[in-house]
Amino acid sequence: MSQQAAPFVANDRIWTIPNVISFVRLLGVPLFLYLLLGPEQDVAAVIVLALGGTTDWVDGYIARRLNSVSRLGELLDPFADRLYILATLVGFTVREVVPWWLTTALLLREAVLGVALLVLRRHGYGPPPVHYVGKTGTFVLLGAFPVLLLAEAVPAAHSVAAPIGWGLAWWALGLYWAAAALYLAQTRTLLRADRTTGGAVAG
Repeated sequence: MSQQAAPFVANDRIWTIPNVISFVRLLGVPLFLYLLLGPEQDVAAVIVLALGGTTDWVDGYIARRLNSVSRLGELLDPFADRLYILATLVGFTVREVVPWWLTTALLLREAVLGVALLVLRRHGYGPPPVHYVGKTGTFVLLGAFPVLLLAEAVPAAHSVAAPIGWGLAWWALGLYWAAAALYLAQTRTLLRADRTTGGAVAG
């Protein structure tokens, strides 16, 4: 009979290796924006952006591998992801690396989910569990960004990097909105259950 893996239990520790990696990722956001919008050192900005996307996977892997999942990490990691995405979209739009419609489509998705979360909180519910479709979309998007910037920063790489970057960007956009549809369906189910039972009991 096969043994089932024990579930990861979040602890209250702050200074774990995954959390330190997340803190370093956060410090990379202003550095990236400075390199992109200040001296326009695009190659250096590509490196910072690529490291930020890579460490997004690394901190999660280490947390699971060392069983060092923390409550702070559960909040810090998605916050760092969203901050990287927001900062990159703003910087890329200003520099015209990506068109405004891509930025609008991605930010509109965040706005829709933000409204759904507010509605859930009003009815006594927390946020729905993160779906793997949304996680995959974030991972693909964080991979698309440095490739798109590389296409602009290195003209010799444009013919190869641009199609790859845009392919990843379209893939991420589709996954993002698919995840949003799943979250909205979860929200609808919870609200229906709330109406059926006469209201959620706040914990």
